[in-house]
Amino acid sequence: MKTERTTPQSTDEVQSAPEDVAVELDQAVPKVDYSQSGGLVGLLARLDCSVAVTSYQSGFLYHLGRDPNGGLHLHQSAMPKPMGLTYEGEGRLTLAGGFQIMRLENVLAPHERINNVFDACFVPRRIHMTGALDAHDVGVRSDGVPIFVNTRFNCLATVSDRHSFEEIWRPSFIDALVDEDRCHLNGMAMRDGMPAYVTAVSRSNTIDGWRDRRSGGGVVIDVEKNEVVCEGLSMPHSPRWYDGQLWVLNSGTGELGVIAGLEEGMGRFEPRVFCPGFLRGLAFHKGHAFVGLSKPRYKRFEGLPLDQKLKDADSEPWCGLQIIDLAKGSCVDWFRIDGDIGELYDVEVLPGTATPMAVSPGSPEAANLITWDKPRPPDAEGSARPVAQAGGQASDPEAKADAPLQSKASASRAKAGPKAKATSK
Repeated sequence: MKTERTTPQSTDEVQSAPEDVAVELDQAVPKVDYSQSGGLVGLLARLDCSVAVTSYQSGFLYHLGRDPNGGLHLHQSAMPKPMGLTYEGEGRLTLAGGFQIMRLENVLAPHERINNVFDACFVPRRIHMTGALDAHDVGVRSDGVPIFVNTRFNCLATVSDRHSFEEIWRPSFIDALVDEDRCHLNGMAMRDGMPAYVTAVSRSNTIDGWRDRRSGGGVVIDVEKNEVVCEGLSMPHSPRWYDGQLWVLNSGTGELGVIAGLEEGMGRFEPRVFCPGFLRGLAFHKGHAFVGLSKPRYKRFEGLPLDQKLKDADSEPWCGLQIIDLAKGSCVDWFRIDGDIGELYDVEVLPGTATPMAVSPGSPEAANLITWDKPRPPDAEGSARPVAQAGGQASDPEAKADAPLQSKASASRAKAGPKAKATSK
């Protein structure tokens, strides 16, 4: 497997790297080991997709894809506390992170590559400074406006030209817009370009009240009706509408399932798959669910039903990604992270992309990767298409055959080798 990183600043030392990967780095990194199922690369190829994952713990936006030589490729970009992530299609990612809502655009045309490897390069193009709102899930409304879960203020919000945020919705059991995380509102399901359902750890209306309701106080709320439509959950996260059903991660039990009976009013959670971890981050593609797993923070989350379920399964919790075949109801492939990183937040699928990367907002790449549109001769269909330019170097294959875009990178380059050691420049 190859790993590469884009970082906002450099240091002189590398702490460690996976035993099966050699990496040239410019920033000290946590001690981690990566492993994956034997069929993961083939599955991503068959599904024609790659995967993006956020981890506020590591401070990285991960892009997991296929190396042009047929192996697995992991690119890591430093981001400020990356949390919620959504892909709109048309080459646009929206990220909730730290104290900002960030829109990243893929600056590459379909025929372009960076360093002869990357077929998508997501660059921050619009950043809204929100302040530290503990934003969780994020979505984009049909009119292009970002909507995010403002956990700190117990509401759904959008960006404001003047203030940190603009409230657009609040659960009926929260009696005021107040700077208190009362119910730990966290997840949001978009449907037809609008927020449709949200998850909360409890219905508490007092500061930090949700912490005493982690085991069974979780709820799903219909946004339009502002009514609870499922209750009795344990720290639910990542509601998603897919194939005519509302899917939810019941994080405190380690279960992926659906909310059945919504048409009757009060629904019920029906588990479909157990995964060995605290679940956050869910995306769907071609009949498969991509589920993020984290290790529970036991000092704060002791006593959840997940503890007993892991004991019954004689299993330890782990951090990573499991891909569930929905027809089979089981995990078919996986990617695992061991070591210092144990917590992920969100997962998104990037259809039609093999090897994506992203540029960190404060990195040299963000300053040096210059792109613009330029007309190119009509293609086979007779339509003119813009061509991106990077760093002043022509990338139009008709101007220079197979000319790759070049990233002047501190990004790391992985080398093959069964037990190679990490090096730094």
